[in-house]
Amino acid sequence: MTRWIRIQAMLLVAALSLAVGCSGAGGDNQAFALDVVPQALNGFSIAGQHCVFLVTIDDEGEAGKVPVTITASADGAEVTILNKDILEGQVAEVVVIPDAASVGKSVTISIQGARGTASDQAFVTFEVIEGEDDRKEYAATLLAKFIPWLAENHPEFGIQADTEWTGTMVSPQWLVVSHYLFFSEEWELHIQWHIMVAPSDWARIDLRHCFDETAPSFAFEISSLEANDTPIPIEVPDAIWR
Repeated sequence: MTRWIRIQAMLLVAALSLAVGCSGAGGDNQAFALDVVPQALNGFSIAGQHCVFLVTIDDEGEAGKVPVTITASADGAEVTILNKDILEGQVAEVVVIPDAASVGKSVTISIQGARGTASDQAFVTFEVIEGEDDRKEYAATLLAKFIPWLAENHPEFGIQADTEWTGTMVSPQWLVVSHYLFFSEEWELHIQWHIMVAPSDWARIDLRHCFDETAPSFAFEISSLEANDTPIPIEVPDAIWR
């Protein structure tokens, strides 16, 4: 199922839940708490980077049938929200893109959740430094080494040669180990690689299923790029990389 079909399905479920919840006792005003992941970036960002924050809710009652609507704003950045109406167990993605005028400054994101008279708010701040995305081409080359193997060995992921990906640089100050994020309509794929010679020239990926996971659920490694090693499963990181 593609990313946008999943979003549409979730919106339909949310709308149906809203209709059911409004007929219940106080479901539309039930208190909740926002959870935002991560609370801080792994370093700095650059102008144009897509800084993606994951938002979930913890309901304080048992109703939980009426979605919470997520909104967000930030000075010096463009903000987009994917899957903005969520129930407990679902994930909204707040995408923050710092503009050129924010270089050398801090960007603070204000994230709000509302359901009837109930609301909650969270803030995340990060620094923007000078820099440009100079790793996209090589990251895409590494991604291409994993895709055929994933398609053959994990067809249940739905990742194929024609899967479309959008990418963004992350952690621009990290050099010996570089990082990049790719997003399809269903998956977030974090790729990292070691800037060393064989046999320490590894590349690793971890995968998070969008809109229902806040941490990776699969991870794989090419132990040596020069040796053209076959990917192998590795321990899954316990948190997303940002």
